[in-house]
Amino acid sequence: MSGSSGELFDDLPIPEARPAPPLKAAARVRHPNRDQIELRPSDLESLLSEDHPARLVWGYVERQDLSPLYAGIKAVDGACGRSAIAPEILLALWLYATLEGVGSARALARLCEAHDAYRWLCGGVQVNHHTLSDFRVGQGAFLDRLLTANVASLLATGAVTMKRVAQDGMRVRAHAGAASFRRKERLQQFHMQARQQVEALKREVRDDPAATERRQQAARERAAREREERIAKALAQLPKVEKIKQAQGKPVTSARVSTTDAEACVMKMPDGGFRPAYNMQLATDTASQVIVGVDVVTRGSDLGQLAPMVEQLDERYERRPQEMLVDGGFAKHDDIERLAPTTTVYAPPPKPRDATRDPHAALPDDSETIAAWRERMGTEAAKAIYKERAATAECVNALARNRGLQRFNVCGLDKVKSVLLWYALAHNLMRMLKLAPGLLGVPTMT
Repeated sequence: MSGSSGELFDDLPIPEARPAPPLKAAARVRHPNRDQIELRPSDLESLLSEDHPARLVWGYVERQDLSPLYAGIKAVDGACGRSAIAPEILLALWLYATLEGVGSARALARLCEAHDAYRWLCGGVQVNHHTLSDFRVGQGAFLDRLLTANVASLLATGAVTMKRVAQDGMRVRAHAGAASFRRKERLQQFHMQARQQVEALKREVRDDPAATERRQQAARERAAREREERIAKALAQLPKVEKIKQAQGKPVTSARVSTTDAEACVMKMPDGGFRPAYNMQLATDTASQVIVGVDVVTRGSDLGQLAPMVEQLDERYERRPQEMLVDGGFAKHDDIERLAPTTTVYAPPPKPRDATRDPHAALPDDSETIAAWRERMGTEAAKAIYKERAATAECVNALARNRGLQRFNVCGLDKVKSVLLWYALAHNLMRMLKLAPGLLGVPTMT
């Protein structure tokens, strides 16, 4: 370095200037792409674990006698036509769907395409919501026999004794809306209009030469005919409702029937409101909590439903319960006297209007049976036994509510009872796993 300024570090070299570093390139990563379609080779059997509930349902279905369902299949070997869906698939799908709280045929059809458990039950067989819907409500007689056979097998093993049975009513909202109820004059007017519309559409179908138009007219005619049939059912149901109104001391002209679901009845619901509903009657063995009897009535009151349920149990299993536990709404004197020779009834007597009178003391006009019932319900032993009613019936009702039994999406008494039978079978399936797993092919409790 030439020159000097007289400073201390004049002899040190001056460093050369360095170029600025280049900018850092953007990081290269792989982001998820959830829209692309993947084809993976896999079998349905590997989709579910060995202890999956769907396998339990299938094992239960395989052990049932499905010959009545096979007898109704028209497709046979050696004849033309498309093969039918195996009844095992439809039965297993609805049982598993009921356990999972699925009550819509359209929702179940979608699950059969997207959910592994339902795909496993289908086993590659395609099902549509029409087939699922028809099977759910069209096999009421078979489901009723299946309930009897299942409980009978539990009776044979001793898991169910039917020594003490609790019965309770549960009001479930009907599919019909409150605005669909009409009086007699309005129903007759609607029926006449519907009949005229059907006749007019029939004439259009005959006179129209276009095939497409004929099909559309035929569809409209079918819809009008179905509406006419619903209104005709409502008119046929009207005398029964008028009789009930007359018995209640109300004017006959106040009777109304739904044009959507003629058999639905306006009932007082648990929240205090009045809505169209059905009254579900469930009888449950208190020791095992197995549903042994079901019925559907179109009356909001449980009065008079005790004796018919005991007779139903006698017809199903050729035995009557030794004791029946019911709430005060069932306490009809005629039923208590009728069942006295075979069944002891535990039901709280009604509260007297006179607060000073003992409700367990016999009244002057009581028979020996009714007097004994009042006295029995005042004992500590009877009170201890009666506690089992709420622990059994309310638990079964809550399980049904949790599985979706909140409102029916079907119309008609027969279809409603079919839906209730699905819930009873699904409930008993889980109880069978606990009480007698050998009947399901399960050696021990899983």
